[in-house]
Amino acid sequence: MKNNDSEIVNLLCSDVSFGHSNGWIQSLEDFKKDFTSKKVIYNEISQLELLELKQNRNRISLRRTVKVSGLYKNQNFEMKLALLEIWIRKKFIWKLWSRQSVEIKP
Repeated sequence: MKNNDSEIVNLLCSDVSFGHSNGWIQSLEDFKKDFTSKKVIYNEISQLELLELKQNRNRISLRRTVKVSGLYKNQNFEMKLALLEIWIRKKFIWKLWSRQSVEIKP
């Protein structure tokens, strides 16, 4: 994501679901369309804190806080987010299956 690299799609399950802090829900197709159209351009995504990591066989649940900045429809944005991510292992490769974010207000 750091360089808006399209290879990010390789980390996603075909049935991935993104829940954004504004209530917006995206499927893989939605994500690819928005990513390639540059509707959202990320300048920075940095992890601030890892709050919880649980693993059970082929699943990982991850809670963390991140700082995100970039452009959305050519408008600058910067926010701090609380994330819940669910990763699953398919054929020895970890893929993001589900992600939900909530904005942390100052």
